[in-house]
Amino acid sequence: MGEGVLKYLKMLKGYADVEMLTLKDESGVLKAVGESFCIVLDELGEEFSSVEFGQWIGKRKDVGDHLVFVIGGAYGLPEEVKARADLLLSLSKMTFTHQMVRIFLLEQIYRGLSIVYGKEYHN
Repeated sequence: MGEGVLKYLKMLKGYADVEMLTLKDESGVLKAVGESFCIVLDELGEEFSSVEFGQWIGKRKDVGDHLVFVIGGAYGLPEEVKARADLLLSLSKMTFTHQMVRIFLLEQIYRGLSIVYGKEYHN
C-alpha cells in the first residue's frame, strides 16, 4: 500500500471502521461483498459532487448500511459483480489506474465524512 493510502486509512479511523482488502482472484469478490451495500466503481456510474457524496454517505450511515466499495483491476470487473452493485459510482469520466482510484476514493470518503461531521477539511 502506498503512503497516501495509508495516510487516508489512518485519518478515516476517527470516522469509521475501514478495511482494505485486495483480492487476487475476482471470483472472491461476491463472497467478500456478502450482504453489504455494494458500490462498484465504474466509469459509466453515477457521478456526485463532493458535497453530494458526503450527503449520500451520511444517509447510508443513518440507515446503518455497511458499505463495500469495489475497484476493478486493469481489465475491469466481471458483469456479475457489476450486476450485484447497489450503486455504480464514477469518480470521473476519465479512466484511472486502480492504484490511483484507491487514493482518490479514500480521499473522497474522508472528505464526505468530514462534511457529515461538520469538520473543516472539506473547504
